[in-house]
Formats: sequence, C-alpha cells, structure tokens
Amino acid sequence: MGKYKCVIFDCDGVLVDSEPVSIQVLVDIANEHGANIDLLYGMKHFKGSFFTACKSKIAALTEKELPDDLEDQYRQRSFEAFKKEMKPVEGIKHVLENLEEPFCVASSGPEDKIQLNLGLTGLLPHFEDKIFSCYSIQKWKPDPAVFLWAAETMGFKPEECVVIEDSLSGVRAAKQGGFDVFGFVAHDYNNELKSEATLTFDSMSKLLAML
Repeated sequence: MGKYKCVIFDCDGVLVDSEPVSIQVLVDIANEHGANIDLLYGMKHFKGSFFTACKSKIAALTEKELPDDLEDQYRQRSFEAFKKEMKPVEGIKHVLENLEEPFCVASSGPEDKIQLNLGLTGLLPHFEDKIFSCYSIQKWKPDPAVFLWAAETMGFKPEECVVIEDSLSGVRAAKQGGFDVFGFVAHDYNNELKSEATLTFDSMSKLLAML
C-alpha cells in the first residue's frame, strides 16, 4: 500500500484518449461558423474546458451569434466520432488491472458520455457504480465539488486520495479541494501543469511506481 488510500481519475485524456476526437469536432463546428482554426489551436484553447466556455471562445473568434442548439449538435457529432475513433489511453489498462487501492472516475462530462467512452474502450467494468459527473451536481472544475463528492462517497478524506488529471482546471480543482494531484503531461501543449501539480508524469507506465 502506498501513501494514498484512493485514486480518483479524470476521464478525458487520462482514461480515454477522447480529447483529440472531441476537440476536432469543436474545431469543425467553429470553422463552419467562420473561425478558421486547426486542431492544434483547439488543443491549446479548448482542452479541459466545459462546453459553455468553448462556445464563448468560438463566438469571440467568429464574432457571430451561435445557434442555441450548438451543444446538442456537438454532443451528437462527438458521440458519432467517438464510436469510430475512441481508444483507451496507452498503458491505462495495465494500471487499472494492477492497482491495489480503490479507485473511481470524476469527470466534467455528462454521465452518459463517460459511460459510453469507458464502454467503447473496454474500461467500464473497472468503474461500475464509481462514476462521478459534474453534471450530476451542476458544479464544474475548477470547483473542487466533484472530487469532494467522489472522495466522500468512496469513504475517504481528500488528504487520503490522489487525483490524476491532465488539464489545468482539473489540477486547480483538486488542489482547492485539498487533494494531492498528479498531472499527466502527455498532451500538455502549453506546459501548464508542472508548476501547479504535486508531481507530473508523461507515461502511464510510470504511474503505479509513483503511487
């Protein structure tokens, strides 16, 4: 047993490699409204943000009123893309199969999206009844509420848990809640996590040893 009694995983970019897929959909939608941006721009500016924040950024880029059903369009199109392109993050299956501590997932996405993504990547059996969505409590990172809820439900105090995150808003949420947080920096394009996370790592193969 390591220092931590419970591990709380973020979902997108930590368990499932969904961010390039969902961000490409956002970029496509933005470009249909005249934004003229590419995936790298999307990864830098949309990564780790919930939909409303991305929509404001797209509105600023296009200087246009965006349709009210944009989120529905985005969810529909990203679900279709996920079914074709979703993969687990490299090395995560090995981590989950060998982790001795209890663990769960706490994500900004709607619960049906988390279930779909974990299902498509074969990870769902590891997370039955251990899925915590910001949508269920209507509070989003960097608010620490989702991590506090996850820890309490799992039966642990924040200082007994470690959060695994790949976005700045997630790292800040964990720290605000009193958690240690390991930043997964494989896609940290803006090099933001090193100065804020408790520790950082660039490959899932290193995680078990760190715990």
